[in-house]
Amino acid sequence: MENDLPLRGLTSLKLTHFRCYASLALNLNGGPVILTGANGAGKTNILEAVSFFIPGRGLRRAKLKDVVQQGQTQSWAVSAILHQGDYPLTLGTGLEALEGHSERRVVKIDGKKISGQAPLTQHLNITWLTPQMDRLFSDGASQRRKFLDRLVYGFDPGHAGRVNQYEHALRERRKLLIDRRFDPFWLGGLEETIVSQGVAILVARYTVVRELNIALQEGDTYFPEATLFLEGELESFLETHSALETEDYYKKRLMETRRLESETGSTPLGPHKSDLVVIFTPKGQHAAFCSTGEQKALLLSIIMASSRLLSARKNSTPLLLLDEVIAHLDISRRSALFHALISLNMQVWLTGTDAALFAELQGSAQFFQVHAAQVQEM
Repeated sequence: MENDLPLRGLTSLKLTHFRCYASLALNLNGGPVILTGANGAGKTNILEAVSFFIPGRGLRRAKLKDVVQQGQTQSWAVSAILHQGDYPLTLGTGLEALEGHSERRVVKIDGKKISGQAPLTQHLNITWLTPQMDRLFSDGASQRRKFLDRLVYGFDPGHAGRVNQYEHALRERRKLLIDRRFDPFWLGGLEETIVSQGVAILVARYTVVRELNIALQEGDTYFPEATLFLEGELESFLETHSALETEDYYKKRLMETRRLESETGSTPLGPHKSDLVVIFTPKGQHAAFCSTGEQKALLLSIIMASSRLLSARKNSTPLLLLDEVIAHLDISRRSALFHALISLNMQVWLTGTDAALFAELQGSAQFFQVHAAQVQEM
């Protein structure tokens, strides 16, 4: 396969005291990156480092202190040069120790310390697929919500802030109710936030699900078509009512359940109870009842559909991290995946134990061998 690699990705990556790496520096060309080596060599650690260039706790959802290289007391740091066309941008993030044994994650853009992590979304959006996600369709609904919300962040960076505000208000209201403090003004204020942010979350999820369903219908025939929909009381109401009507309904239901929630300590209604349902369209079968191979292919279909949509956007640079995704794909589906990845016009990072499985990408990707926390370009 021949492809002119676009300069729209990371061209440098440096790690310091990150996981198994005391230090690591990679010079990149902005195109796809292949990391191969034995299990435990440190491939996924590199992907995790890249995943910290967006808000959150990375693809492992690790605590900041757990990312520090074992045996080290120093903070960890990750930096990169991002090219968006002809414009190079320096990004940096890491652990900053504070007084009293507290810590926080610091972010720098072009050498300037930035308040919070949200500004990262103006420059990068990152999607990933890891082996731990193979159980997505059989695990609880919370994992599918997190998966969907990560997809939504790529299309709507403000979604992360709405989710944080919603969850904070939900916790505060729950504390009041458990303590039986039925102050109508305090509860009313929190419920206003819960309702406004909650319905905005639902609308953002619905918008992305609708776009994904269209993209999935137009996807590569080598990957199964999936149909996505949201399940929940508010979701059902929103299907036949406006957002304003949904807010009124939500507010009324929250007031009605105050006494019950003070007994149970649980809020039964809201986007924190939503579920993402995935149907294997050709069979009309729920993904949870599909084979392991079909589930993997369905996940890839959804990720690829999202990536196609993101690659067409110019507001920020998309990256796709695929950790050990090809080991269980047959030759035809593997070849289809490689062709699809090259056509995405985005930097894709792939890991695997056998470099031979990626032979079709020779000339179209940059290969690195990882061995015992040492990385060498091939």
